[in-house]
Amino acid sequence: MSIDALRAHIRDVPDFPKPGIVFKDITPLLGDAAGFGSCIRLLTELVRPFAPDTVVAIESRGFIFGAPVAAALGIGFVPVRKPGKLPYQTRSVRYDLEYGSGTLEVHADALRPGQRVMVIDDVLATGGTAAATAQLIEEHGASVCAMSFVVELGFLGGRARLGSHEILSLLRY
Repeated sequence: MSIDALRAHIRDVPDFPKPGIVFKDITPLLGDAAGFGSCIRLLTELVRPFAPDTVVAIESRGFIFGAPVAAALGIGFVPVRKPGKLPYQTRSVRYDLEYGSGTLEVHADALRPGQRVMVIDDVLATGGTAAATAQLIEEHGASVCAMSFVVELGFLGGRARLGSHEILSLLRY
């Protein structure tokens, strides 16, 4: 399936979550077996040249894409979660959102120094969550080899917030 065919599976939902926002809904893509399978294959091929040692995916929709890509590459998967969701010792980072702040956590022993990490999430919007995830990875002594997204909302400028990290997106709006 082509990128254009994938794009046809992304639904615009006007005025969600608030008036004036046009939400890019990926659930039609997830509900189509051929579309979802193609998306995973395309993401896998997009990230393979970066030779990651592990995939880190961001709660919660990032898990939908990160876990199957990690399995296809034959490498490990590490979830980055909201506070209180991980059962073991964690490292956390607090970051600013458009309206307030957020916190992300990862298990303290999830990554090793020198490890090459691919970050995967569903959407790159303003970049705050992805930047915080990169900070967590780097605090472990690991390195972000690239960040990959199914959808990038380029008009929100998230790419600029991610500094020198390589950014890979299947679909860009």
